[in-house]
Amino acid sequence: MKKNRILFFILVAAGGFAVLQSCSNKRSPGRTYMPDMQYSRAYEAYAANNLNKEGINYIPEPVEGTIRRGDLYPYNIPNTEEGYAQSASVKNPLPLPLSDDQMKEAERLYHVYCGICHGAKMDAQGPLSTGGKVPAVANLTTKVYVDMPEGTMFHSITYGKGNMGSYASQLTREERWMVVEYVKRTQLGDASQTAPTTDNN
Repeated sequence: MKKNRILFFILVAAGGFAVLQSCSNKRSPGRTYMPDMQYSRAYEAYAANNLNKEGINYIPEPVEGTIRRGDLYPYNIPNTEEGYAQSASVKNPLPLPLSDDQMKEAERLYHVYCGICHGAKMDAQGPLSTGGKVPAVANLTTKVYVDMPEGTMFHSITYGKGNMGSYASQLTREERWMVVEYVKRTQLGDASQTAPTTDNN
């Protein structure tokens, strides 16, 4: 019986030592399943590291001016009076006319972000304007806005104008241009115009 107790204590002590050894060395497989996955030897992209101290030039963020794949070129006209005047010469970079899907999405975006003030019919009869929450809302059906160049309209959506704030954080450049095209087509009464279909017969 005494031998069994001694043997038991020896086994417990050996097991405890093995556990301590496993915990002290994270590279040891121990009880961790796939330790190289859990304790990565590679440098993580956004993890804190000391590469610069090691003499390795490593910048974790994209280089300034980097354009996301598939995105439109940046809009670099400044938010100044001169920039506002210059925006009149900017043309819509999207292939026109928009496709059916693009026009539907542009209409949806207009109603979500613009219609609440400008109204569904673009006549400044949106819920916020008629409720007195936002004063002096632009009536997009009037001549001054019908004649407004698309670049100037894009500039106003990008930076804001008057009581309207910027929508650059809510809408991508492509989406802003889509909304501009939707507004222009609606002003002309042909918002239903879409890309022509090709007949392969």
